[in-house]
Amino acid sequence: MAIPKVMGTEIEYGITVKGDPDFDPISSCVLLVNAYREDHAGEILWDYDQENPLADARGFQVDGEKYTPNQQENIARNKTLINGARYYVDHAHPEYSCPEVTSPRDLVVHEKAGERIMEMSRRESNALLPAGTQLLLYKNNSDRKGNSYGAHENFLMDRRTSFKQVVEHVTPFFVTRQVYTGAGKAGSENRSQPCNYQISQRADFFETEVALDTMVKRPIVNTRDEPHADREKYRRLHVIVGDANLSEYTIYLRTGVTAIVLSMIEDGAIRKSLSLRDPVRAIKEVSHDPTCRATLAMESGSQLTAVQIQREYLEMAERYLSGRTCEPWERDVLDKWADVLDALERDPMELANRIDWVMKKVLIESFMERKGLDWQAPQVQMLDLQYHDLRPDKGLYYMLEKQGRVERIVNDEEILAAVTTPPGDTRAYFRGECLRRYGSAVFGVNWDSISFSVEDEPIKRIMMAEPLKGSRVHVEELLDRSPTVADLVKNLRA
Repeated sequence: MAIPKVMGTEIEYGITVKGDPDFDPISSCVLLVNAYREDHAGEILWDYDQENPLADARGFQVDGEKYTPNQQENIARNKTLINGARYYVDHAHPEYSCPEVTSPRDLVVHEKAGERIMEMSRRESNALLPAGTQLLLYKNNSDRKGNSYGAHENFLMDRRTSFKQVVEHVTPFFVTRQVYTGAGKAGSENRSQPCNYQISQRADFFETEVALDTMVKRPIVNTRDEPHADREKYRRLHVIVGDANLSEYTIYLRTGVTAIVLSMIEDGAIRKSLSLRDPVRAIKEVSHDPTCRATLAMESGSQLTAVQIQREYLEMAERYLSGRTCEPWERDVLDKWADVLDALERDPMELANRIDWVMKKVLIESFMERKGLDWQAPQVQMLDLQYHDLRPDKGLYYMLEKQGRVERIVNDEEILAAVTTPPGDTRAYFRGECLRRYGSAVFGVNWDSISFSVEDEPIKRIMMAEPLKGSRVHVEELLDRSPTVADLVKNLRA
């Protein structure tokens, strides 16, 4: 039986400072992260000792050095938030990693809370910048200078599942799911074939099928073996092949469908080979075809469209879920998946209120028609970027949302609550509540541990190897009877 799909996302945001000829992205990121302040006191380290980014899921350790910043740099670049999230500087980008959740709907809530936190940080940062300059943030995947930055997804899987089987079944799924997960993009990059408009922002940047790298020769399937949980039991599938989405519907469908497919792989429910002859070529072919009608060469010798391949997964999912007790969200995801595939086969433009790449295409084409422009006009790329602008009064996605022209999954009240409240059903609850209650005594944090300074005693590290423990049900009573961190450590030992 497949394990519950604990999941989360890590979003790297585009950043620039308008009006600053000497723009330094790293110092701007540090300013941004530190501009966001919460009530809990203390300078908290991110616990890099608990990380091993060089472990490969294929069973070996990659040569290289693990980067560990000094204490001052660590504190300056990292924040762990009371909602259970991590907010930090990753290379030259600000990154928001949402807390662990157990459903795609909760993921929408917490990823959207990340957008709010980024925008609050941006406003606070601008108050500290010189007159005539303005820090801007974009939830997108490319700076148009050849650099791509990620929107990564994470799903907990059963380690007993063969990684070879995972690769075989997720590769065609990842290549083709972009027909409903793409964020859309005017033009091409990274020496790809020229095009006017494509489905995915990231597709042009994938150059190999399976590998550990995330920044060079990017693979469709990433092999990082860093579960942030009991590694005897769990594997974390680190998905780097997706786009940064703004549409709640797109985020929900992307996450929910992927979770179902991974459960099917664990349970051996994918019994049909859908292997592509050349996945690296196919991922670009799918992206460069907004009609969704181009056929892909299959390993079997047949030809199928991306939508037809997705429908094969859908039909297997229908059979799979019909024989078991479903989570409420699973049935809803299947229904939405089927509706979207039907619309893509009829006319993708029917999805102009649900799917990011279609929303953006409709906006751009309407603008081009009004202004008499073609796809090569510089205003088109400006409009493309403006779709991803995080400013509520400037971003085109937010404009559509205010006008009621997008189908939503959650509401603003839930998102606002998630800015300061962790999910209640994972260990993120314990992490966030410890920061809120004992912030000045927290020494270091990682996804699967939290360390405390208790008076003159050595640092006390509490391990959290089980992502579904540390929930409100498990620890609220313990926390309530532990007014100090010394009481908490004592009660945990009892």
